Amino acid sequence: MKKILKVVLICSILSLSTTPTFAKGWFKKDKNQDEKKEKIEIIKPEKEKTNLKHEIKKIKYNVQSQKESSKEAEGMYETKFPAINSKIEYSQMNGEVTLVDCIKLAITHHPAIMSAISNAEIYKTMVGQAWSNYFPTLSAGVSYSRNDMLMTMSGSYARMMSQKYNMYYMPTLSANMLLFDFGKTKSMADSAKKTYEASRFDAETSIELVIYNVKVAYYNLVFAEIQKAVYEDTVKDFELQLKQAKAQYDIGRKAKIDVTTAEYNLGNAKVNLIKAKNTLELAAAELANAVGIPELENVVLKDKLNSKAYDVNFQDLLKTAEGSRPALLAAKKLMDAAELDIRSAKRAFSPDLSAFGSYNQGGRQIDSDYGYQFGVQLNYTALNVMLLKKQVEQAKAAYKKAVADYEQQRQNVYLEVKSAYISLLNSHDSIDVSKLALQQAKERQYQAFRRYQVGLGDAIEFKDAENSYLNAQLDYYSNLLNYNINAAELERVVGAPIKESDVDL
Repeated sequence: MKKILKVVLICSILSLSTTPTFAKGWFKKDKNQDEKKEKIEIIKPEKEKTNLKHEIKKIKYNVQSQKESSKEAEGMYETKFPAINSKIEYSQMNGEVTLVDCIKLAITHHPAIMSAISNAEIYKTMVGQAWSNYFPTLSAGVSYSRNDMLMTMSGSYARMMSQKYNMYYMPTLSANMLLFDFGKTKSMADSAKKTYEASRFDAETSIELVIYNVKVAYYNLVFAEIQKAVYEDTVKDFELQLKQAKAQYDIGRKAKIDVTTAEYNLGNAKVNLIKAKNTLELAAAELANAVGIPELENVVLKDKLNSKAYDVNFQDLLKTAEGSRPALLAAKKLMDAAELDIRSAKRAFSPDLSAFGSYNQGGRQIDSDYGYQFGVQLNYTALNVMLLKKQVEQAKAAYKKAVADYEQQRQNVYLEVKSAYISLLNSHDSIDVSKLALQQAKERQYQAFRRYQVGLGDAIEFKDAENSYLNAQLDYYSNLLNYNINAAELERVVGAPIKESDVDL
């Protein structure tokens, strides 16, 4: 025990004596590192050599693929919506576009649509892959070997056999073909077909979402142009007020504060105009992004906000959505595919009936002999009853989930159609109120301007009337914008166009 205590005491003394040395060295090292100046070296990226022929080939392939996908997307769009009568191409644009032009450009250029179409093509190939089980499997080969046999027998019989010899197989051909598998391949192919059809509806969903985004961006750009024009008119009105305030101040009819107030109002109006111009530029960029062509910014819009009322009925819209909404139809196809997966899992218990055949030529000499065989066989491949049973249970659970997902999607469709329908009605009613308010604000602004012109009104009255008129204009056009956007939203959630009436808003 005494020896152990001595060892512990010695170790503690050594540690205490060495700690200051290490700390001193450590701080000294930190000080030296702070004094040193680190050199920052910029690593230049390595220049990769490009294969010009390969790049040209890739560009041609991408252009051809885009044309095929664009044609497919137009076909999907025109199955439920009116045919696109625009013949515009981005290379032939003259700076003026309509809403239909932007929709055409989006369908033919937007990468999200190209991706959705390509994804559907991937699932389409899986249908053929499932049916490929019924196609023959071919194999061919040529081989040579040098053999030295291990002889376990002795005597004269062993000496008579040649232990070292060549062996040729020139050529070796074989084929196997599935004749019947009691519906396993058909179930897998049917399930793959349902999944492919669901992916087609997913592609339609992507197309309709892109078209909705284009409409929203187009309408926002139209509203941004209107907003800029409203602020320009406001600036002109305040400039005219400032001239009148200075003129009346010069003749002594108005105080200096009227001039100062007019200058302040004009400054605020110019600031709002600058913000409106920035908003216009941002809206143009958002339209270009929604179309899928970033360079599509400096364009002139031909169409204005729609001012026709829509003739809609909720029950008719809901019935149309249940038969046209791509997301709901995709969920239905996935549910059908899950049901077919149960059948496919159950039929995995059945055997396979297949045919086989082969032909060999060769031997110890290249053309010394030949042989062939063919036949039919019925067999189970790696039959594991426990595994197959659990796979059936998994397929049943997946089907239950697909049923629940379909019901959830159906309820979502009801909610989205109801919400979009109510929003459309609210914006429709708001337009009538804001239109009346605009007329009243315009009349008040005119009266305030005339009163100030003849010296009866003051700058505060004119400012209030001008701001009221400005807000009334923006409120009216904002409600008209919301009405157009809500109509586009209703078309998206229904999955079909809604009818316009002849009634003006």
